This record gives sequence, C-alpha cells and structure tokens, in this order.
Amino acid sequence: MTISIGNDHAGTDYKFAIKQYLEDNGYTVVNHGTDASDSVDYADFVHPVAEDVESGKSTYGVLICGSANGVAMTANKHQKIRAGLCWNKEIVELIRGHNNANVLCIPARFTAIPQAIQMVETFLNTEFEGGRHQKRIDKIPLSC
Repeated sequence: MTISIGNDHAGTDYKFAIKQYLEDNGYTVVNHGTDASDSVDYADFVHPVAEDVESGKSTYGVLICGSANGVAMTANKHQKIRAGLCWNKEIVELIRGHNNANVLCIPARFTAIPQAIQMVETFLNTEFEGGRHQKRIDKIPLSC
C-alpha cells in the first residue's frame, strides 16, 4: 500500500517519524513535504498529496501542519478527498469508520510524535462501516 505524506515546517519532525514507522511496517511512502524547518506554504505540499489520493497513485494521505486546519481545508477542496483533522485516536476511528476519510490531518503543535504515530496506525487499521454512513458520504461532493 502506498501512502502520500505532506507537511509544512511545523510538521517536519513528525513527517520523518511517521515515514519511518510506515516504511518499517511495509508501506511505500511518497514524500511531498518539506524536509526543513524554514517557513513554507502548506498548500504547496497538500495539493500533490490530494492529487495522489484522487488519482489512485496512493491509497491514503497524511498531512501535518501546526494546527492541521490549513492542510485539512486545502485538501478538502479536492472533490474526491475526505480529509479529517484529528488530535486523538478516537477521532481517527470516527473519521475512518463513519466518514471513510482518505486523508488524515495531524496538528503538530497539539500532539506528540508517539500520539501521531498511533493515530496513523489507527487510521490504517480502521475500516469504513458503510451502511447508514454511505448515504451521507454520497452527499459530500458537489456536482459542478
């Protein structure tokens, strides 16, 4: 399974830790994030991740910035993306189980690296429940 990951300067350390966790567990990782701590614009790293997930190049995406609000807002501009902002594993279970999220957004300034890795693990191991949730998912995209 391929996971695309993107981050701004606030998420660089998190990205490296998550990337290592994923690779250690047999995942292929596509790195679209910055590798430095110099200030950058998160949107430049979000769109490539969202495009990978939309096109099927990657199964899921992980995005990291200070609050995760900016990356979530940007990713959700893409029609086939359902990005959820999470700060604990219980919320991760809900965005996967109820919302069939395909992009996990992590707030680096409000979580610790071990917690972020646990959220990624939960994200990848939680199945979409379908059923009553599917009709709600079907109403998310706007027709153009």
